[in-house]
Amino acid sequence: MSRIAGRFARVEPRRRVRRLVSGLLSDLLWKNFWTLAQHAGDSTPDGMQHLLRRAKWDADAIRDDLRAYVVEDLHDTEAVLVVDETGDLKKGTATVGVRADEHARQPIPDSLIPLTCK
Repeated sequence: MSRIAGRFARVEPRRRVRRLVSGLLSDLLWKNFWTLAQHAGDSTPDGMQHLLRRAKWDADAIRDDLRAYVVEDLHDTEAVLVVDETGDLKKGTATVGVRADEHARQPIPDSLIPLTCK
């Protein structure tokens, strides 16, 4: 987290993003504002919502920092980071967004690094 700490204008978002990432990497069954806030020890999701909606931080720079970290760790300058924000398999036919993801059926080239955020 020290790698991205400087991307936040204030100390409060730095602390909160640490707790947010901890929740995202946890084994929580459902990952939404409420469950992530509870995992972080907050009584409401207001702080997490503020972090993602109104706090000042540089998302592009954090993406670049994450890529640099992955490249360093894998020692492969040709590596590509692929983030799947959907996380869960879609089932059924009556709900919006349940159609199977077309990309999920495509083979993943060896040069891509799959990272699933649930």
